Amino acid sequence: MIGQDCSKEDIVVFQGSTAPLPNGVPAYTVEIVNSCVSDCSIAEIHVNCGWFSSVRLVNPRVFRRLSYDDCLVNDGEPLGPGQTLSFQYANIFSYPLSVSSVSCF
Repeated sequence: MIGQDCSKEDIVVFQGSTAPLPNGVPAYTVEIVNSCVSDCSIAEIHVNCGWFSSVRLVNPRVFRRLSYDDCLVNDGEPLGPGQTLSFQYANIFSYPLSVSSVSCF
């Protein structure tokens, strides 16, 4: 069977504090992992992200806010099984990030 079923639960978001910026603004590292072990690529990964913004530029191809509480991961391109994507952002507080929708391939 090609394109086995996947779900948004297959995408795991880890977030942790990292060294603050020189001006003292807290920084965070985010890892987004496709935890699916079989042959499933997951694309169009959308994340609930509030009014996400960062003092440090985040590559928009990796993670960008489309509208309130809707951020797009990896420019909508698929993350393969076991693949991890990570980025850092800086703000006075961390944003709770959770997967809202995905597409399976």
